[in-house]
Amino acid sequence: MEATTQATAPASTATLTDGAHYLVEALIKNGVDKMYGVVGIPVTDFARIAQAKGIRYIGMRHEADAGNAAAAQGFLTGRPGVFLTVSAPGFLNGLAPLKEATENGWPVIMISGESSRDTVDLMEGQYEGLDQRAYAVPFAKAAYRIDNMEDIPLGVARAIRAACSGRPGGVYLSMPDTMIGQTMDAAAAEAALYAVNNPAPAMIPDQASVDQALKLLSEAKNPLIFLGKGAAYAQCDDLIAEFVHKTGIPYQPMSMAKGLIPDDDPQCTASCRGLAMRTADVVLMVGARLNWMLNFGKGRHWNKDVKFIQIDIDPTEIDNSRYIECPVVGDIKSTMQLFVDGLSKYDIHASQEWTSMLDADKAKNNARFGAKTAEETTPLNHYNALGAVKKVMDKNHDVILVNEGANTLDDCRDIVDMYLPRHRLDCGTWGVMGIGTGYAIGAAVTTGKSVLSIHGDSAFGFDGMEVETACRFNLPITFMVLNNGGIYRGDFEDLGASGDPSPLTLDATAHYEKMIEAFGGTGYFATTMDEVESMLTEALASKKPCFINVQLSVHAGVESGHISNLNPIPVVGPLSDSECEDLNEEVVDGKLVQEPASK
Repeated sequence: MEATTQATAPASTATLTDGAHYLVEALIKNGVDKMYGVVGIPVTDFARIAQAKGIRYIGMRHEADAGNAAAAQGFLTGRPGVFLTVSAPGFLNGLAPLKEATENGWPVIMISGESSRDTVDLMEGQYEGLDQRAYAVPFAKAAYRIDNMEDIPLGVARAIRAACSGRPGGVYLSMPDTMIGQTMDAAAAEAALYAVNNPAPAMIPDQASVDQALKLLSEAKNPLIFLGKGAAYAQCDDLIAEFVHKTGIPYQPMSMAKGLIPDDDPQCTASCRGLAMRTADVVLMVGARLNWMLNFGKGRHWNKDVKFIQIDIDPTEIDNSRYIECPVVGDIKSTMQLFVDGLSKYDIHASQEWTSMLDADKAKNNARFGAKTAEETTPLNHYNALGAVKKVMDKNHDVILVNEGANTLDDCRDIVDMYLPRHRLDCGTWGVMGIGTGYAIGAAVTTGKSVLSIHGDSAFGFDGMEVETACRFNLPITFMVLNNGGIYRGDFEDLGASGDPSPLTLDATAHYEKMIEAFGGTGYFATTMDEVESMLTEALASKKPCFINVQLSVHAGVESGHISNLNPIPVVGPLSDSECEDLNEEVVDGKLVQEPASK
């Protein structure tokens, strides 16, 4: 039956359904049971209908946070998270997380209301009029508009398949207000619904490429494995661990792959990463990309003769920045099964000389970091505050950690160990701030587990209002801000004569914990390592919304964290030996040379 607009629908004794109800039914048919969003014209009733029919609707305070919550769900489950926005300004707010999810390779679907197509296309000055699909195309893996109600099952199927198949990503799905109000026979609509069949089919690699990769590894003296968040997303943790442990190859987890194999595994190179990269002769990339975070696989950070094996589901990712000796194009689960099966034909191991050298470097670095994290200072710094956090997390392996900031992010990644897969979420491929509270809410809603969300004071400012959402839904999230009073740190001064605060200066005396108290949560203010440890222990045990404001020194932190090399204007002025040591970096020819963050 052809859809009609409500205004012209013919009289009929048939039971009718409308576009809003039908879209909800199509989502439910495909297993969608959660939705994050911000309502308003024209999607308010759509959200109400979704909730009435059993979809858990999490009303957020900003569309970007709703998008990040849905993206976190996509990463944790492998199925697309869904978020909802209003038209035009709300839609534009959702584009950043849509693009972030696409860059991260996480499946998410953004559904937006849209003003009437006829008035928008003729530029008549419609309320919040915007050609939204056209704007979404560069920010998404795919973008669709459903103009006719009878196309809803197809539109939902297209969105789900695009979000999940190949390299996952963000998909935009527009529902114009005219479509929302269309009607059709309810029985005919029900009969046309269907669930997508196998939205992410296995992509089995060419056996010859697998054999070439295993042969190359067998010939290596210093083989190294990089595990990226794609490896964590693949949810074949046992296969990856089996290959790592049977071969004995040292491995380096990228930030969101931490815990895929516990960080305290003796083959982990997290504390000797620089040496491992500079001396490895063959590197196997599993769900990791040779982008800015790994210096594009080039330069002084790498052995000049290193050869790369890259496992990737997207063939266009191969040779993206340098020559790849052995491309293996396929999904990680299928590929790792073939790698494990192939071990019966190849003798693969790292040389004893190399692993002993790495172990010695680990011991040295662990001793240095251990001293920093245990040192009592007044006020606190990032190292000892996070050292106290580590003590608690070492006893609570199943707590999900969300992390954002500059120094707060980099130092937390280095100090706090993870023991279970998909238990760490952070700023990811784009390195953006403002993802923390959204990710925390998405993780808590998706898993029901306790979440610790650690922010720098600057990063928290982007998305801090979502603590109210956590309280409204009584989510087991403990928020923590490490407050050093500024962007990077709080001791910068006005270089002119305005008398205004520096562009990098924030409030070092702010009591961020009072925010959550305003909404019924529990706030804590910590100034010592013992207070951080005891308060965090108590907050996590409560399984209630809590907030710990940790007071740091305004001098704690370095500008741009570990990525000052990306600044167009170089750092000027001499650095002391202790400052260089804090940066885990070195000075070459009088210039500061820095390791990029392994995010």
